[in-house]
Amino acid sequence: MQFYAKSQAPSSVKADTLVVGIFEGAQLTPAAQALDKACNKALSKLLAREDFNGTAGKTLLLHHDLGQAASKLLLLGLGKATKSCVSADHFNKALRSLSGAIKTSKHAAISLEGIAVEGKERSWSAQQTSQSLSTLLWRFDRLKSQKVTPPALSKVTILTERESLKHAKHGLTQGAAISEGINYARELGNLPGNICTPRYLANQAKALGRNRSDLTVKVLSEKQMQTLGMGAFLSVSAGSDEPGQMIVMEYQGAAKSVKPHALVGKGITFDTGGISLKPGAGMDEMKFDMCGAASVFGTMKTLLALKPKINVVAVVAAAENMPSGGATKPGDVVTTMSGQTVEILNTDAEGRLVLCDALTYVQKFRPQSIVDIATLTGACVIALGSHAHGLYSNDQALADKLLQAGTNSGDRAWQMPLWDDYQKQLDSNFADIANIGGREAGSVTAACFLSRFTKETKWAHLDIAGTAWNSGAAKGATGRPVSLLVDYLLNPA
Repeated sequence: MQFYAKSQAPSSVKADTLVVGIFEGAQLTPAAQALDKACNKALSKLLAREDFNGTAGKTLLLHHDLGQAASKLLLLGLGKATKSCVSADHFNKALRSLSGAIKTSKHAAISLEGIAVEGKERSWSAQQTSQSLSTLLWRFDRLKSQKVTPPALSKVTILTERESLKHAKHGLTQGAAISEGINYARELGNLPGNICTPRYLANQAKALGRNRSDLTVKVLSEKQMQTLGMGAFLSVSAGSDEPGQMIVMEYQGAAKSVKPHALVGKGITFDTGGISLKPGAGMDEMKFDMCGAASVFGTMKTLLALKPKINVVAVVAAAENMPSGGATKPGDVVTTMSGQTVEILNTDAEGRLVLCDALTYVQKFRPQSIVDIATLTGACVIALGSHAHGLYSNDQALADKLLQAGTNSGDRAWQMPLWDDYQKQLDSNFADIANIGGREAGSVTAACFLSRFTKETKWAHLDIAGTAWNSGAAKGATGRPVSLLVDYLLNPA
């Protein structure tokens, strides 16, 4: 899908569909006012007859000739407005409806002229428009023998004021790159475990870095991890015939002297629970247990498209968690790369085991901060549902940046406690730490476990167990939190 920005009278744009906004209460936006004036108030009369009120997300498709050069006119409800300013929630709700309403048009022209979004610049409106359309109309049919008929929509023109044109073009570029990263993360997440293995992810990283000077890729083998003392990671991959992979991607957009941001993704490409076997019902969804890694891949893909002047090191801990004669047993004790010993009371609490060694390893790059992303606990799903990521951090300034990035991008997180009071739940009689802390506060104690490996650096943990994929009829990876991570990296203030 191609996106363009123009400063042009909506009525003169030749397109299959022209989209103009209507505020709640049937108030006309400037573009709608111009059309109404040109057709001698025919639009106002039609609105009254059709009883279209402009409620956010409502649409009305008109084939009437109201003086527009476009074949059809789509009225898009934007919700309640104060001085032509609508809320970000209502604007995004309108965009979600818009995708379905214009997907059969080859070329749609969308007028943003005179529509302000509360607290946002025009670049944000344009970015959300291109990002929403590109992600909502994306379909995963790679594994189907008969492909889904793609939407007809191939060209979108954003109409805006002349003084906002530069900002709109910038927003469209950002939105297209972010949606590319989101859809890439969704594709990786949707692939089954017999295709998307740790080695598959390693090959994906190598493909991203091929013929590029700004991305360096290195993959640590199990033998190399053993030499480094990554006993926790290797305890997870021990039961699988698929060797684990520690994937390292270094993006360099700034001088080498600039400390990198670090991202660490949980990449359990299939999670049976190991010896602590999960129930069979719904186990197919455990292919999504690598969605933290997928979001890291998606973020890196976006960075490669936008080429920001920052440095980022991304580490993906990729492994399968399988039961076998060689699998780790409950009660086994392993030594982590940090030297701390862990009693593994439950082999289904494996994500924190691969992450703790990855977190120790990434600190050798001396990052300015570390953010790990993981489908870590069912307890987080119970706490926050599918709306917000759980956020934990040992540095409030870092937490605030991530919270703000979630608000900016519409991909929100909610901060959870990381108090020392919870640490005692991880006490072990036989090792330095147990890998689970009991039923209470399961998401908190999982974060507390990871915090023991990040004491010397600014660190945050995003538990995306409730947000990384949808179940039921809409089953599939969401691509979250790519948009949050990109906003965080591009807007460090």
